[in-house]
Amino acid sequence: MQILNSIVLIFLVAANCFSVAIAADSNHQFVLISEVEWEPLNPARGDKSPQAGTLWGDRNGVESTGFLVKFADGFSSPPHIHNVAYRGVVIKGYIHNDDPNAENMWMPSGSFWTQPAGEIHITSAKGNNNLAYIEIDKGPYLVLPAKEAFDSGERPINVDESNIVWINQSENSASSGKLKMSYLWGKPNNEQLYGALIQLPPKLTTTISSSGSIFHAVVIKGQPHYYVNKTDVKYLEAGSYFNSKGSSVHKISNKKKEDIILYVRTNGMLEFAH
Repeated sequence: MQILNSIVLIFLVAANCFSVAIAADSNHQFVLISEVEWEPLNPARGDKSPQAGTLWGDRNGVESTGFLVKFADGFSSPPHIHNVAYRGVVIKGYIHNDDPNAENMWMPSGSFWTQPAGEIHITSAKGNNNLAYIEIDKGPYLVLPAKEAFDSGERPINVDESNIVWINQSENSASSGKLKMSYLWGKPNNEQLYGALIQLPPKLTTTISSSGSIFHAVVIKGQPHYYVNKTDVKYLEAGSYFNSKGSSVHKISNKKKEDIILYVRTNGMLEFAH
């Protein structure tokens, strides 16, 4: 009996090591919203600063980066600029981002905006739970006083969720109950980077195949189930993130009664099978 127990123990240890090896060799990475580490977005403002949590990259370095920002209800920044341009997608609550003298445009979840480098603006938030995804193409990301403003030649864009244009990926015409995409920036060809929203209707299971070398995805709405393999299924709440390197396939299921929306940054064509 002791010999048998030893054999069983050796088998279990070997199996566990094999599972770890599979995970270590995987080109897929995940950051659940519950695992995000938060720190002040603008340390100079102390407790008055929104909280930031990096999903990929390093906003204090020189590379491209994606990070989350949490705002307190009623937050409103002083007029300021950034040294680099950024893009934003509202995940929870309502965000206003515009010229200091502009009327409030409260953008709900699924809205998209851009902020050019050097342009004076304010950012405000309302709601009990405010969260946005921010993306830069090159760091570092700095918050600077309005007196350092400059004209980069670009202008900001604010697109309310109700104005997002969806393209049906199953048929030529848009209809309910079909997987859809909305292209936000860039060009989806010739291995160029671009950003898009993917909308998965209720009760749909699909695979997303990417031919690009870069693939970043953030859950904007809903709670998708992500199939790492047949036995490992991750439950991704809004604000969670996954990525892959090189050509890849991602299996996702929407078991809820509401749409799931993903934001994807990639340099490859996307194909869907369901």
